[in-house]
Amino acid sequence: MKKSLQDALIDEHFRSAAAQLLFQLADDDFILSYRGSEWLGLAPHIEEDVAFSSISQDTMGHAAMFYGLLEELGEGSADTLAHARPAEERKNAILLEKVNGPGTYLIEPQYDWAFTVVRNYFYTAGKKVKIDSLKSSSYQPLSEAAVKVNMELFYHLLHWKTWFSQLMKAGGEARKRMEKAAEEVFQELGGIFSLGEKGEIMNSLGLISGEEGLKSAWITMMKPVFQELQYNMPSQFLMMSGDGRNGEHTEDLQTALNTLSEVYRLDRSASW
Repeated sequence: MKKSLQDALIDEHFRSAAAQLLFQLADDDFILSYRGSEWLGLAPHIEEDVAFSSISQDTMGHAAMFYGLLEELGEGSADTLAHARPAEERKNAILLEKVNGPGTYLIEPQYDWAFTVVRNYFYTAGKKVKIDSLKSSSYQPLSEAAVKVNMELFYHLLHWKTWFSQLMKAGGEARKRMEKAAEEVFQELGGIFSLGEKGEIMNSLGLISGEEGLKSAWITMMKPVFQELQYNMPSQFLMMSGDGRNGEHTEDLQTALNTLSEVYRLDRSASW
């Protein structure tokens, strides 16, 4: 049986687990949409600039939706949750906070398009797997949100799959860079599927599938693509820098949050 918002507010055990899951979903999309926004005006061509900006805007919209559900659960205002929480309280996967490359948006940005394509494709596939599970979530407001997110996710996944396939098929330097980027992403990909310390509880309450189930579904989705491209997927999904679900992060996140929260810190009444 699915639980309503009122049911969740009465059952603290359920409410706490649902909130932890929502923090993960919201924080993942929030930081990745920011990394996407840093490509504005720097993408390989103008059509991609427009497309990537649209995807990043959609992703930020998903984050806002999840933060809104957290607000309903009594975790604080959506704006505060997005902008005012310190890095150690964030639940995003470390892979998503990593910089796009050397430099900054305003000073000598030397971003890595191969890394961006691989990170976004692998993450979006993982997000699709989660959303498919969340459509049957025992928390009714979350299952309803998943249906809405899924409508846009189809196009995001198709976009990044196209880029990934074309660059892998290009051979030469493009293939080498893509394989190097994939190796880097796989070193942190396990963080995408981690559900943190309350993962087993989330699964037992029917909020989302377990970590192994999510990984298995991702492999099933990606295997035909890798086979077509003659790419051998590593046998393990690692978390070399730690588990962001448990508050473990890098300096990249703090630097990003300093920029993201600048306006909010100046004027707490501003709307994001």
